Amino acid sequence: MSTLSTSSAQELHPSPSARTAGGRMVVAGPMEPTYDTVLTHEALDFLATLHAEFLTERRRLLTERGPRNDAIARGDLPSHREDTRHIREDADWRAIGHAGASGLSRRRVEITGAPDGRTAVNALNSDADSWLADFEDAMSPTWSNVVLGQVNLRAAVRSRLKHVTRVGKYYEQRASRRAGARQPTIVVRPRGLHMPEAHLRYVDRNGSETSAAASLVDFALYFFHNAEELAARGSGIYFCIPKVESAAEARWWNRLFLRAQELLGLEPGTLRATVLIETLSAAIEMEEIVWELREHCAGLHAGRWDYIFSMTKAFRHDRSFLLPDRKEITMELPFLESYAQRIIDVSHRRGIHALGGMATAFPDREDPELTAVAQQGVREDKEREAAQGFDGTWVAHPNLIPVAREAFDAVLGDADHQIERIPATNGTGENGRITSADLLSRDGLPTPEDLREHVSEDGVRTNIRACIAYLDAWLSGKGALKVDHLVEDVSSVEISRAQIWQWIRRGVKMDNGRVLTTVLVDRYVAEELAITSRNPLDRFCESAELLRWGALGDELPDSFTVEAYQRFMVDRAARMPYPFAA
Repeated sequence: MSTLSTSSAQELHPSPSARTAGGRMVVAGPMEPTYDTVLTHEALDFLATLHAEFLTERRRLLTERGPRNDAIARGDLPSHREDTRHIREDADWRAIGHAGASGLSRRRVEITGAPDGRTAVNALNSDADSWLADFEDAMSPTWSNVVLGQVNLRAAVRSRLKHVTRVGKYYEQRASRRAGARQPTIVVRPRGLHMPEAHLRYVDRNGSETSAAASLVDFALYFFHNAEELAARGSGIYFCIPKVESAAEARWWNRLFLRAQELLGLEPGTLRATVLIETLSAAIEMEEIVWELREHCAGLHAGRWDYIFSMTKAFRHDRSFLLPDRKEITMELPFLESYAQRIIDVSHRRGIHALGGMATAFPDREDPELTAVAQQGVREDKEREAAQGFDGTWVAHPNLIPVAREAFDAVLGDADHQIERIPATNGTGENGRITSADLLSRDGLPTPEDLREHVSEDGVRTNIRACIAYLDAWLSGKGALKVDHLVEDVSSVEISRAQIWQWIRRGVKMDNGRVLTTVLVDRYVAEELAITSRNPLDRFCESAELLRWGALGDELPDSFTVEAYQRFMVDRAARMPYPFAA
């Protein structure tokens, strides 16, 4: 395979472009050393083909989200579709699952993190069963992070990833493991359908230009460079699909998978996908989503923090749906218990893995007492998941892998999973089946009258700190980070700002007797900034600006990521018409 060298790119064409009968890709971001190993003409041609065939349908699917979500916000509660009843009631069909997929049978502990060099090496050298290389919530989508993430994955697949930090610390992927051990299976999580990648532009056959779809970029570059290599090594290529909101979107992903395999001459089913259930609409259409992806679906993942945000956003105008301080939100709440039970029930009846939620507690090597508390919290969470029937779970730190593994070992023993076990559910449907009404339950939530006992000034400030700290890191090119001994990522910001917005609109009185208002939150933001350690390169002012935009306006914005990305992250060159085109 030929590639465009960095020097020739700079001398002849500052960025490569690729052409297909349907259009071409143009690189609008800067070309740095090593970028040409993944931004090859062949890879861009493959990406252009997928844009030509799938971009229009992606746009249509995104436009359908707004009216659907607005209807829920107006009180038109979602329910199971009548036209797909036959799919739910047919007990005989199964998805492909993990059959014939090397490295996917045992998924007891999955470690997640952005595909930067240090995180990738630490994950691949860990004792986790799999590594979720996350281009979405755990990664700041700077151009360099996006491209270097692909460079790192290409090296990792070939067991030759190395990384040196700015201070000279060396990290290297262990090519050989101790006897009986294996490298964690790589599972890649591309960005969601809603995100653009403005540093790559798609120009169609009529000359119309648009930002590339980030989901296509992340998927296509990893697939193109690694699918054949993995197949030659006796493995498949594995993805985790985020932010799916409907069966129609799952159908789009399935068609994309089939086409990508066809273009590279790979057998259907070489690719496997796990679907994150992160939205209310996806929870309602869960079984239909698996059906649409049955040729590739290996499991369902509980994206519980994004799911909580989705519920808060969906019922932002509903006075009966008010969540307490984040620390009081547990999976024992009836609507979350129903969500977890439905994931397990659907997954196991359809022959695929059910994977639990992220453990956000973070160990602190400087504080053994806090570490012990964090480990105990994770242990209790994972013991509950294993007993419920999940087949595995997520952690964000290598030190939590043994804690999570012990919890699942105690239930699974030597078995890779417990897919054959279909636990009883306690829903209101026939035989205890979880219904849409169970997923929408307000049981266990504080009423507007007693919310004062469940919303504190400290809780509000915790949300503010999580937002400004994570947004500062995100805008500075860093991903998930520790705030107040918890791992915070995109979903943390979304939950935190949505709670603040809703509490203000409801005139919630906090534990200190004060009514939460826009003015008071703005004051808290200023006070938190005043006591925050600053440096000349930080992005706290922009972080506060985004928090005010996302939490203090008349309407609750759908997502902060697209706004923040377009406003603060897109290189100026990427805004130019036909930048650097030959």
